[in-house]
Amino acid sequence: MSELPPDPPHLRAIPAYLDRQIAENDTVGRYLRLQHDAVREALTRAERPAPPPQRPSGPVKGGGSLPAFPPAQVRTGYVVQQKWTPTGPEPALVHLADCSMIESTPHPIRTDEARAALTDPTIEPCAFCRPDTELGMDLA
Repeated sequence: MSELPPDPPHLRAIPAYLDRQIAENDTVGRYLRLQHDAVREALTRAERPAPPPQRPSGPVKGGGSLPAFPPAQVRTGYVVQQKWTPTGPEPALVHLADCSMIESTPHPIRTDEARAALTDPTIEPCAFCRPDTELGMDLA
């Protein structure tokens, strides 16, 4: 480490600067962990082998019953959404995964990650779906 200044005003400024850097990097670290987890999940989904195509079981011509379509995928859990504007990022939002107010591409997060994210002052709960209430945190 280089030599420190001898005067108290400069010495007091250094820890304040370092505290700001640590706080900023903690937020960046959380965001990068969320991104990392989202990429891992996408990679896992992409590497799953596709199920073989099923052939119709019955006569193709002349009617018959309609094929059964799989039920709509039920989304459960939580997602985090970061919005960017021309002036920079807005606070990130945590949503319930099935919230209709999600914009852009959300990143899925686990329940414990949602709880931790909602304790971060730079992340807010969605005012529409209220994930904080769902988690028993009720931050409003």
